[in-house]
Amino acid sequence: MNGVHDMGGMHGFGRIERDEPEPVFHYDWERRVFAMRVGSTVPIPGGSRYNIEQMPPEEYLNTSYYEKWLHARLKGFIDAGVLTEEEFAARLTQYRHHPDLPVPHREDPERVGETMERLLSWKSPRREQENAPRFRVGDPVRARNMHPPAHTRLPRYVRGKRGTVSRYYGVYDLQDTLPAGVKRPAQPLYAVRFDGQEIWGESAEAKSAVYLDMWESYLEPA
Repeated sequence: MNGVHDMGGMHGFGRIERDEPEPVFHYDWERRVFAMRVGSTVPIPGGSRYNIEQMPPEEYLNTSYYEKWLHARLKGFIDAGVLTEEEFAARLTQYRHHPDLPVPHREDPERVGETMERLLSWKSPRREQENAPRFRVGDPVRARNMHPPAHTRLPRYVRGKRGTVSRYYGVYDLQDTLPAGVKRPAQPLYAVRFDGQEIWGESAEAKSAVYLDMWESYLEPA
């Protein structure tokens, strides 16, 4: 999907402000949004990233990280049918008129334990299957000039640009959003090096380079 979210390589957004030291959460409501994200078992149709990428440009550019997460989760709940737009609007109106009302709270140690176990256990996403890679380290490649209608990990600024395979990782699930009912394919995954001048021309810094992790379907021989 082409949209304002694909900001790689763009100019004019000003200096990035950093807090030192950077807190994990700036506000207490951000903790609740994080808990909604990791504790909910409701599957989000299309995926959270796709929901975020559908935000209107002015809304996307003027919302914080966790505000985007909240948008994706609420839209996902509505799309999944566990919450209606009318129910959400009624609750929103209630808190606008009575901002001091207590926030609902429920203790569920079993759910907390299951969530923490899942968060603290790590399993490599690499697949054991060994699809024969089409490219080898050192091969010249070109990023395909493609425009998928949903979420993709292929940045717009690199499409059509030439690079060189610098590393082969193995086989991983493609992370693009696919139509409902389509099984997520596993593909060879590579690190590809792009010269700065190939991407930004004469305005690139001397000897600069960008390395991108790219699935095989993103690439073609150069």
